[in-house]
Amino acid sequence: MVVDILILVSFFTFLWISEYASEKIIRAGIIGPIIVGIIFGQPLANILHHEWQETFLYLGYIGLILIIFEGGLTTRLDLLKANFGLSLIAAATGVLCPIGFSYLLLYLGFGYGAVETFIIGAALSATSLGTTFAVIAGASKDVDLSQTRVGAVLVSAAVMDDVSGLVMSSVIHQLGSLSSGGNANLGWLIGRPIVASAAMAILTPILTKWVFAPLFRKYIEHHFAKLDHLSNITLMILVLCAFISIASFAGTSILFGAFLAGTFLTYLPSKHPSGPFVVMSREEGEREKHKSPTFVHTFECYCLDAQTYVLAPLFFASVGFAIPFLDLWTGKAIWRGVVYTLLMLAAKFLVGAWIPISDAATRRASPKEESAQEKSAESPARESVASSVLPPALLLGMAMVARGEIGLLIVEIGYNNTDYVSADGFITAIWAILLNTIIGPIFVGLLVKFRGERIAKGKWGLVQAPGPELNASSSATLSEARMEEARQ
Repeated sequence: MVVDILILVSFFTFLWISEYASEKIIRAGIIGPIIVGIIFGQPLANILHHEWQETFLYLGYIGLILIIFEGGLTTRLDLLKANFGLSLIAAATGVLCPIGFSYLLLYLGFGYGAVETFIIGAALSATSLGTTFAVIAGASKDVDLSQTRVGAVLVSAAVMDDVSGLVMSSVIHQLGSLSSGGNANLGWLIGRPIVASAAMAILTPILTKWVFAPLFRKYIEHHFAKLDHLSNITLMILVLCAFISIASFAGTSILFGAFLAGTFLTYLPSKHPSGPFVVMSREEGEREKHKSPTFVHTFECYCLDAQTYVLAPLFFASVGFAIPFLDLWTGKAIWRGVVYTLLMLAAKFLVGAWIPISDAATRRASPKEESAQEKSAESPARESVASSVLPPALLLGMAMVARGEIGLLIVEIGYNNTDYVSADGFITAIWAILLNTIIGPIFVGLLVKFRGERIAKGKWGLVQAPGPELNASSSATLSEARMEEARQ
């Protein structure tokens, strides 16, 4: 009993220390817990009992759901809507380029099978949604990316990539039964997640705006001021459970459901200045009799500490549990894995190219302004445009690089449930997923540290909320809490 307790104490202690150290040294706090998971888990020392690792896996997944839910609560809906087209193109690029590049290297270069190449490429086409939101939250000490144009594009593209990853994992899961003569309907397997995701994405804002929000504002929200956080957290739990249940039974990603649950709650309260949820601070909502703390305030009060110090580190440690660390260290595995890693890094990095392309298209749409710039100072104008576009382009491209949990899930399904993925192909994919999940957040952290202010002040940076509609003070509360933690 004493030994087990000491093991658990040391595990959590190293989780916290490693996260703090990796955040301070390389500006990517998620790397430390992944390394601790590799060391304490089955991949290396296997110090933790198997039952503990399974328990931590489920607790970590709850942490992942809360990370995505928090992202939905703090996301600027107006920015998502304004940049939806660009986000769709960015997401398509982030899916098609990794699969296409995989065929060039794995199929034509390494001689892997066509189906095996598709499975590995599909695994590397999915952006880690949990890592994306963790990176955004970590960067909030320097700049609140959730309030920027480039942050809105990043969130939308990552969510779309997560949904596409679910579609591919569903298809790959059934490839084994199809190859052995099963009766699975491939068209339905592909179509169900797409239809379910599209239906939830379309129906949620429609029903929220025309049904749930009017009912909530007219009959419910004024009663919430009586119980403050208690009524808020009760509704938050019910909504989150409802959305992830609907998403699961419909056949789409429960992470997508968690994100929609957050955006649903963000839109519910009245945005009128006299509304109960329109407050300047958490203290005002708690103090004033006819005011209520916002849902962001309640998340900060009930969930933020548990998520930050326990559940989120457990999630990233569980990623380390799934990495076959000892099998990675052969000469063939290393050079193939590194080459494929670099190619997959470039494949996602290309997503950032849409920032300068979109900027150039916008400037061409206003020829009068462009001609005036050319007459006044052509060279300085071009330098100014480049300096305002390049940092957000780099940020978007590198933030999409991390693969994480979705990539591991897809390649493990392909390796364990089908006969198509070989051991060599599995190890090559693991190398690329692991290194990209490390490289992406590190680069983003350093970029935000040295260029965060320029990004925030540029045309792809911070955008002021339209009046009281999105209560900026509420959406900034989590960032302020993390900044206070950093100062301490």
